[in-house]
Amino acid sequence: MLRNAPHLCAPLAIMTPCYEVWEVPYYWAGLKLYDLIAGRQLLHLSRFYSANQSKFLFPTISQTDHGRSLKGTIVYYDGQFNDSRFNVALAVTAALCGAAVLNHAEVVALHKDNLTGSVKGARVHDHLTGEEFDVHAKVIINAAGPFSDEVRGLAVENMKPLITPSSGVHVVLPDYYSPDGMGLIVPKTKDGRVIFMLPWLGKTLAGTTDSSTTITMLPEPQENEIQFILDAISDYLCVQVRRTDVHSAWSGIRPLVSDPSLTNTANISREHIITEGPEGLVTIAGGKWTTYRSMAEDAVDLAIRIGSLKPTNFCVTKDLALAGTADWDPAFFTLLAQQFIRMKKTRSGKVFPGVMDTSISHHLSCSYGSLAQQVAVIAQDEGLGKRLAHGYPYLEAEVAYCARNEYCETAVDFIARRSRLAFLDTNAAAKAVPRVVEILATEHKWNRARRKLELKSAFAFLETFKASKNTQFEDLKH
Repeated sequence: MLRNAPHLCAPLAIMTPCYEVWEVPYYWAGLKLYDLIAGRQLLHLSRFYSANQSKFLFPTISQTDHGRSLKGTIVYYDGQFNDSRFNVALAVTAALCGAAVLNHAEVVALHKDNLTGSVKGARVHDHLTGEEFDVHAKVIINAAGPFSDEVRGLAVENMKPLITPSSGVHVVLPDYYSPDGMGLIVPKTKDGRVIFMLPWLGKTLAGTTDSSTTITMLPEPQENEIQFILDAISDYLCVQVRRTDVHSAWSGIRPLVSDPSLTNTANISREHIITEGPEGLVTIAGGKWTTYRSMAEDAVDLAIRIGSLKPTNFCVTKDLALAGTADWDPAFFTLLAQQFIRMKKTRSGKVFPGVMDTSISHHLSCSYGSLAQQVAVIAQDEGLGKRLAHGYPYLEAEVAYCARNEYCETAVDFIARRSRLAFLDTNAAAKAVPRVVEILATEHKWNRARRKLELKSAFAFLETFKASKNTQFEDLKH
């Protein structure tokens, strides 16, 4: 991922605090083994820092924990990426390579051969137009995440379930909770769970819970889960952790695969499984982002075998650069800052220039890679250079660009799936929604009824984010 989409991924230093003397050699040995296993793919060597050095690197770390003094920390390196932008880059790259990409579509039935009973196609419902159509194929791959069992059920009733859904809750806090470029992870809290706090897109991301849940399209975090995370990180910080500091809180569903008799999802493996059944239907379930590409390769290899397909080449995705990678380097943002300005249009129609400052140019470079120039041109030539929300680098031009080039069809698509504004700051996203709808309405030729529906849908979506709401959110919603 770091090689194939360097604009979306970067190494991140992560600190593990040691409050007992024995924890120093214990974690040091474990992370040195981590370095050894990484081999040539090692990002940086892990190392030990004294208590004073740790305080300098992570100013908000607590020097004591329940009467125990900080003995030092072990810092290791992992990778971090922009998941929403990475997902879109995959879809765009697939389209550029010849794939047919369809958004907002649902498989409502599977077609089977009358003689053999094998799956030969699917009935697809387009939620944007209401139309339904058929797709035919030698092999269908079911990669529906938490809904994998639902798709399997379209082929054979009463199939033994594969998915054990787990709820993962995260909260977003102000940037001052963690320093830029350094995260904190506690491998074992008081109740045995892992807790982390990471710098993320200019904020601090803290999590996570791991508990059984039910499958729903709009999962919501429970207040006790949010409070658990806040209480857990407060033990390791010297700053007051306040509920009012939560800019956004959300719940996601992990599609874990396991023996259905297990009840504790924390003990379930994160490995993926691939199964065939009935003939012509391949289901891939479980896994995680880190192994997404090898998961896809495994699924396609099986589809090739059972479908007696004849690929023209071996799998090439291991080294396939994603859209935006070509001609990009870490200094690309300086070209944007030097070559472009942002023309801003007021409500009255007056256009005036603005500076393509470092925060905006860096954001565009790290979100779109070398394609960021296309966004900058829209901002400059079409008067869409205003920020969508105060304090955030997202531009109006991005909404237009995503509508034209990245299958952005709804307001929620933009605030949650093309950008991460809803996940970073729910109240800021709420303020941005009317302008996002206005731009998308121009791009997609929406009528008044569709605009009202988009506003209603976007605010209903934001209601599932349990941030510390303010009165402006309620005023905007109504």
